[in-house]
Parts: sequence; structure tokens; C-alpha cells
Amino acid sequence: MRTPRIRHQLFLSEPLSARLDALAAKPGASKSAILADALEAWLNRRGTSELEDRFGLRLDRMTIALGRIERDSLILLESLALFVRYELAIHAPLAENDQAGRAIARERFNAFVSQVGRQVAGGRRSLGSGIPDGGGQ
Repeated sequence: MRTPRIRHQLFLSEPLSARLDALAAKPGASKSAILADALEAWLNRRGTSELEDRFGLRLDRMTIALGRIERDSLILLESLALFVRYELAIHAPLAENDQAGRAIARERFNAFVSQVGRQVAGGRRSLGSGIPDGGGQ
């Protein structure tokens, strides 16, 4: 089933009309099909341009913000990895039978995890606020 077509009358300059005639002279081509394709392509580009104009600046800002978040996350992860490596390098491992040392380490770790939980739940940040109070130690 074919879509009904509507007739339009157009006025073209002589050079443009000559170019259209040359294109339509090729086998399987018609002036109507060429003009319809050209008009559709132009309208599609214009719609894309309007979307780009409307949302382009906002998307650019979001891209920059996401880039900063990614960079900051990489810095944080690298800092944490270096800190853990440093701490493991300067502290001797506990002896297998050092139950008191292991109990202290477990308490300190639990205090650390609790402090992180409180900070995250409260929406607070330690970074840039000075040295933390120790979290109940």
C-alpha cells in the first residue's frame, strides 16, 4: 500500500534545475524522489541541530563533571592503595599466638569500619577537615 503523495510546485534557479535534471537522467532516478530524499535529509539534520543546541552545553558540562569524578576516584583509590602498602611495610605481622595483639587489631578495625559507616550515613567528609578524632579509640 502506497502512501498518498501531495503535489507541490517549486521554483528553482536555472543552475540548480540543471543539476536536478542531470541527477534525474540516471536510470531509476526521478526528480520527485531526489527532492523528497533531499528534503527529508535536510529536515532530519535540522532536528538534530535543535537537539544539539538545546542539550549540547548541558551534556558537555556533565561529561566534564564525570571526567572529574573519574579522576578523583582514581586518585582516591591510588592513595588508599599506597597507604595500605605503606602500613603493611612498616608494621611487622603479628605472631600466630599473639591473641592480645589480634584483639586490639580487631577492635581498631571495627572502630574504623564504624567510623566510615557513620561518616557515609551522615553525609560528612573527612577529607579536608583535618585529622579525624580517632572514632572512639
